[in-house]
Amino acid sequence: MRVLVVDDEDRVLLFHDSDHGLDPSAHFWDTPGGGVDPGESDRQAAVRELVEETGQRVHPDRLAGPLLERVVVHGYSDKVVDQTEVYFGLRMPAFEVDPAGHTEEERLCIIDTRWWRRTDLATTVDDVWPRDVLAVLSLLERPHEWREGPVLGPTVEESTLPA
Repeated sequence: MRVLVVDDEDRVLLFHDSDHGLDPSAHFWDTPGGGVDPGESDRQAAVRELVEETGQRVHPDRLAGPLLERVVVHGYSDKVVDQTEVYFGLRMPAFEVDPAGHTEEERLCIIDTRWWRRTDLATTVDDVWPRDVLAVLSLLERPHEWREGPVLGPTVEESTLPA
């Protein structure tokens, strides 16, 4: 489960993350989000992950979506993970990320946070996950496409090493 957090200047919040395994030199940018706990809905997980990863508490009704559901294969230096990702959107004023709720692994792997402009995302050479972040962001402006349920995306690979 992932959340596209977009501020009043139409910038998206991304974490500068590193490989969880043996190659911490492999870096990428990704959205807030993570796993869904047993008995938890995707929406509940999104709210919980936002608190844990950003320090921001939001009412579940503030989340747009789910916008997109897809299967992604992540190849890290020590494992390959297949997971279903469900994307939500959230518009809110910019804020400073509070890392107090980060797990031990997140404290080791998250290098930085940044609010990205769409023009910067379109031209960056950095790895950004989802790789089609601009297309996923554009879904926020097209609620008729996901109002009855998330857009079903293809299976994709986003890896620090080929999966």
